[in-house]
Amino acid sequence: MNIEKVFTDDHQVKLTVTFDQSRLEESRQRAARKIAQKQRIPGFRPGKAPYQVIVRTVGDAALMQEAIDILLEEDYPKAIKEAGIKAYEPGSLEKISSTDPLTMEFTVPLEPEVTLGDYKTIRIPYELQPVTDEQVNEFIENLRDRSAALQPVDRPAQENDVVFLRLGADRKNVEEGQSLVLINDRSTTVTIKPEEGDHSNEWPFPGFSRRLVGAKPGEEATFEYTYGDESSLEYLRGATAVFRYKVEEVKERHLPELDDEFAKTMGEFETVDQMRTEVRAGLEDQARMDYNREYDNKIFDQLLPLSTIKYPPQLLERETDYFRHQLEHRLEDQGLDMATYLKSREMNEADLMAELKPSAESRLVRSLVLVKFAQEANVNIDENEVQAEAMKTLNEIHRVYSPKEAKKMVNQQFIQNMIGNISSDFLTRNSLRKLEQFARGEVELENVESNTNLSAEAITEQTETPKQSKGDEPLGEIDSTIVVEGQSEQVAVEPEARAKRSKKTIK
Repeated sequence: MNIEKVFTDDHQVKLTVTFDQSRLEESRQRAARKIAQKQRIPGFRPGKAPYQVIVRTVGDAALMQEAIDILLEEDYPKAIKEAGIKAYEPGSLEKISSTDPLTMEFTVPLEPEVTLGDYKTIRIPYELQPVTDEQVNEFIENLRDRSAALQPVDRPAQENDVVFLRLGADRKNVEEGQSLVLINDRSTTVTIKPEEGDHSNEWPFPGFSRRLVGAKPGEEATFEYTYGDESSLEYLRGATAVFRYKVEEVKERHLPELDDEFAKTMGEFETVDQMRTEVRAGLEDQARMDYNREYDNKIFDQLLPLSTIKYPPQLLERETDYFRHQLEHRLEDQGLDMATYLKSREMNEADLMAELKPSAESRLVRSLVLVKFAQEANVNIDENEVQAEAMKTLNEIHRVYSPKEAKKMVNQQFIQNMIGNISSDFLTRNSLRKLEQFARGEVELENVESNTNLSAEAITEQTETPKQSKGDEPLGEIDSTIVVEGQSEQVAVEPEARAKRSKKTIK
């Protein structure tokens, strides 16, 4: 067997494998015997027909294909090993360039390679701001706002009222391939915000609620609105829409008193002070998570340009597929399907994958860098913590699902995947915290001592090895965020997120 290899710019290798004639003839003989065992040859018992009779019966092409299958199964792995390459996955047969001698050409994706920059030199001030009383008060006021009682009124709508209306919108100018309808006629509610308030997140566009000031039940109106270039919906930027609405009802909002009775309706609180303490703690946790995410982004902004990262295109395709599946699941949770979503955005499957690809690539690159950092910095996780978290997840499953459903769900493969995901979550957390310590100047690599049990190498063997990643899971599950459509979603470590999200929270 003669092997030639050529490395390509996309981190793959082209293998040209020429097989010895004797090896091909041996494979043809074995292929003939295999065919004779499976296929009836007239006049002969199974497996007893002579070679030439088998060739005349099934044809040389069928025999050759069977022989090639034998060579691919037995000799191709040897060719990979002899070529001295580390394959990400088996690769693909591109063509048979010759049959005399038999020569096959393969494309083999290579395992990712990462060379880290000097992360020990990165220094970024850590300046987490404390939660203020104003923020706590604002959050509590939002709780009161969401708990407001609504009372119908027979007067024009005014600030802070809730307007019930029927709303729809069409494009003013429809180009080829675009849908006329932007918003199908639907019933919706709009709270009229104060003029000086934040209108940036209003639907269907910023400032819409102020148009309803003075509106009366039964009133109908039509108006035009042109979306600016800063619109969060890219497909609407520059588009002019013709809106129409009919006011169905106007209701006045009555906020509940801020007293202990109100606190009891918001959760397991006895007093307003107790609720306020819990709100502050929750805001502090959220602020810390948000700031750490921004801080980590700053670290990667400095580390990635210093690092060399190579990976094959198949790895990015798998990561992009994972993003698509995540989006599909989120749409299902909202009662939508992918076809409706694509139609509403006037895009096809290829457009969607192209849109998801940059976020998938960003996540993939950061994942690979973080795995490499975990190995170099000897980042470990505590096996006892992993086992405890696994037990929490199993207990949550048995709490949420019936005994029959739980028994069906919790098999050996499920447990293995669960342990791998929990380990990966902990490794992610510990790696990010270690990177933060370096950036804050709190540790030096040579002074770090390990007091935990599972190493990064052990975890990546469980969760990152490409040959084990045949499903929808992304490589390593190592990044701390998933970004789809501009949304950031924290990778959950809690067992509730793995079984069924069911937590006690402030309502």
